[in-house]
Amino acid sequence: MKKINKIKIRLNGKIVNISNKITLIDLIKKFKVPLNKVAIELNHTIVNKREIKKIKLKKNDKVEIVHFIGGG
Repeated sequence: MKKINKIKIRLNGKIVNISNKITLIDLIKKFKVPLNKVAIELNHTIVNKREIKKIKLKKNDKVEIVHFIGGG
């Protein structure tokens, strides 16, 4: 039986266990986040959405996903 290695990250303030080989785009897809309606911060730095496919998440990373809401 194959053991899948997990790491812990903090996603919007909550601890989440994920695969140790997951990329930021994989995380976004897993939680069905609409990319065109969010801003993403990784370890206190805003992420360029063109780069999210290249970013591999590491143990103890802090990811914040902020949804845009219209109003007036």
